[in-house]
Amino acid sequence: MAEKIRYTDEELIEFKEIILKKIDKAKKDYDLLKHTITHEESNDTQDTSPTFKVLEEGAATLSKEEAGKLAQRQLKFIQHLQAALVRIENKTYGICRETGKLISKERLRAVPHATLSIEAKQRQR
Repeated sequence: MAEKIRYTDEELIEFKEIILKKIDKAKKDYDLLKHTITHEESNDTQDTSPTFKVLEEGAATLSKEEAGKLAQRQLKFIQHLQAALVRIENKTYGICRETGKLISKERLRAVPHATLSIEAKQRQR
């Protein structure tokens, strides 16, 4: 029996549904992070309590920096998922870019934007 060279259309539909759900959640998380970065609190103790203002500004800056980094990672994740959708449309989804073999379904369910099989990923180390 010949080795399978690509996933069937039905299997690709299953992966597409997984990816679309992940994109939806990732976009919501990204929007939340963006809101955290840009939202200015009003009517807070920062308005009236200069004693604690210096300490709180340092903590706020740090948390905004962290939120910014997380937002960047989330955006990159969304882009990887969108690229996976393109591969589904091209029917090249799930094919390892190094070995040319199919990436296991288990791996794709866990990491739907994967472009390397576990075998190829371990060789990179």
